[in-house]
Amino acid sequence: MATQLEVILQEVLIGPFGLRGMLAVPADATGLVIFAHGSGSGRLSPRNNYVAEALRKTGCATLLLDLLTPAEEANRATVFDIALLAERLTSAAAWASRKLALQNQPIGYFGASTGAGAALLAATFEGPEIAAIVSRGGRPDLAGDSLPIVRAPTLLLVGSLDGPVIGLNREAYAALKAPKELIIIDGASHLFEEPGTLDQVIAHASHWFAGWFAKA
Repeated sequence: MATQLEVILQEVLIGPFGLRGMLAVPADATGLVIFAHGSGSGRLSPRNNYVAEALRKTGCATLLLDLLTPAEEANRATVFDIALLAERLTSAAAWASRKLALQNQPIGYFGASTGAGAALLAATFEGPEIAAIVSRGGRPDLAGDSLPIVRAPTLLLVGSLDGPVIGLNREAYAALKAPKELIIIDGASHLFEEPGTLDQVIAHASHWFAGWFAKA
């Protein structure tokens, strides 16, 4: 049996569109984190895979998936269809909740860029209860009028060098009624490419998921 440090990445196909994903479930997993990537990204995102590997070491199962098919990714309108992305996320959460190794596990979303808006919107849809959400350099404002009805505790992480996005996160933060926190990471740009900044994201995200998964 795999231990937390010997996790096997499993290629999976999800839903009627056969969305491609990478699932990893540590022994004695404490919950599942589903990643919602930003535009132009997918399950192979180096940054999100780096975060996912670190989360698995804390006991989280992870699911990184392509929310769109290759044909859909070529359509700019589809790439920015937040409602469609949110529906795909909800479908993935429902699929995961039926999988034997993940049954009864709390589920969280980790959203980046436009994926953060999709994660927040998806948390308002009918489906598995979402225990926690983390946004990295995200656009939570894209969830629009749905923000006040989000029930999932939400952590917004933004780089101090990501000027316009800081303002959008502050507006979204004000609209959220669920338990929430906004943290601005010093010296980080939109992609958190600066040394040590992504590790700060991991530290905050790990703490957020661990705390709310334990309460779920």
